[in-house]
Amino acid sequence: MTTPQSPGPAVVARGLARHYGPRYALDGVDLDVPRGAFFTLFGPNGAGKTTLVKTLATLIRPTRGTLSILGADPRRDPDAIRGRIGLVGHTGFLYDGLSGRDNLAFFAGLHGLDDIRLRVEEMLSRVGLSDRADDPVRSYSRGMRQRLSIGRALLNDPDLVLLDEPYTGLDQSAARRLRDILSNIRARGGTVVMVTHHLEEGLWLSSRIGIMDRGRLLHQQEAAGLSRDALESLYRSVVPS
Repeated sequence: MTTPQSPGPAVVARGLARHYGPRYALDGVDLDVPRGAFFTLFGPNGAGKTTLVKTLATLIRPTRGTLSILGADPRRDPDAIRGRIGLVGHTGFLYDGLSGRDNLAFFAGLHGLDDIRLRVEEMLSRVGLSDRADDPVRSYSRGMRQRLSIGRALLNDPDLVLLDEPYTGLDQSAARRLRDILSNIRARGGTVVMVTHHLEEGLWLSSRIGIMDRGRLLHQQEAAGLSRDALESLYRSVVPS
């Protein structure tokens, strides 16, 4: 079930940094994501986008800086925050030996959801995997695994959805299904932070965009009125070639 939302931004970061020895994956990131926003982050490989997503998901602790997620400090109560977040990352968090249905049932149980069987069947239908629900995940294609990961992330109707390159491995049909799912999340007032290389897909639903490079968030603006060509031009002006 979705937890009632408290007032204030979904994400507030100030001076957020994460370093590995002398290398900074995040270098003084300031970020505000309002509740109900669809924030899409663009940037080249190695820009620090995945590190930022993992930090917001409470999987990585920042080296310095402050972070508030859904009004709470993740350093004090990360488990409570994790129960309100849905994450789709490079790792699907799936069990290859279990079927798609059993994977979703397992995670639904971890969330303590009511009527697990009904919720699982609804989600299998939503991501288009009902006909392969009883097959082991090890037999799934990359795109099918990605769809199941999306279903896993959305089981608990999270208040904050974090997506790291969610279109990877999806064919056109699956990509359209993902767009529909994300549209529904936005329509119900959920908050989304998405990282993607796809300028058009990233811009399509966005209410706000950011451009990141070398661990720094270099540019943020509202997405309203921004065309794909204008975004591409902006990206090229911000990120050195």
